[in-house]
Amino acid sequence: MASESMLQHFPQLDPALCAEVEVLVMTGYGLNCEAETTAGFEMLGCKVSQVHVGNLLAEGTAPLDRAHIVAFIGGFSFGDHVASGRVYANRLRHRLGESLAAFVDRGGLAIGMCNGFQTMVKLGILPARGRSPGSGLAAPQASLVENEKRGYRDAWVEMVADPESPCVWTRGLERIECPSRHAEGRLIFQDEATRAALEAAHLIPLRYCDAAGQATEAWPANPNGSRDGAAALCDESGRIFGLMPHPEAYLYPENHPRWIAQRDANQLPEYGAGLRILANGVAAATKASIG
Repeated sequence: MASESMLQHFPQLDPALCAEVEVLVMTGYGLNCEAETTAGFEMLGCKVSQVHVGNLLAEGTAPLDRAHIVAFIGGFSFGDHVASGRVYANRLRHRLGESLAAFVDRGGLAIGMCNGFQTMVKLGILPARGRSPGSGLAAPQASLVENEKRGYRDAWVEMVADPESPCVWTRGLERIECPSRHAEGRLIFQDEATRAALEAAHLIPLRYCDAAGQATEAWPANPNGSRDGAAALCDESGRIFGLMPHPEAYLYPENHPRWIAQRDANQLPEYGAGLRILANGVAAATKASIG
């Protein structure tokens, strides 16, 4: 639950408005990050519903229809068979595609972490460059494939934010650390023209960076080898956002692997930096007009 002591760190948040923000956390089929994702949004005062996607398909889209934010969580949907997020994305496209497109068109926000990001990209909800409202979901324009150094990499990473990105989730960020754990996180695009257009539009809001804060392709600072350190995507509205690392896994200062050293040096932050990303999304939701 939100507390005054927590919300005081986020002056962009109005507690009364936060209490009206409804967040849908879609669960099931091998996904496993619902607890920490729910906790993060509840810490910010939102109303959070965890709904198994199977129930959403069987019982109707009412939870999606009333949501302000949809969270595509991490895990191993359908065991990552075929490719990470591929089976889940196909199921969503064919069974919920129209509803998800309508959600975006009415001003909804979405965030995807790790497997959620993989799913969003393969679903076509990201980056959706050139998509027009009312046209349904865009065709996939990118994918996330095997890490350049093959194998599952589990380690903290640092990212640098693009201050010119329209992404509402990264607004005001400069650099941020988060846990990262994946085997298929290398971001590729359907062609060079697409990559160049996304670069020009600043739709790559976060990049893996080195100790000097420069975007990097070098392992291990970049765990997957994505070109120019690309770690995330947003759509042209800035409301739809996904990234490979896990901000929902850095809600508390004590989540950081060096928190004791930070405490002893009087450098322990007031909250986990991943919560800042979620707070930015909630702030944008309180300002959005959602029908």
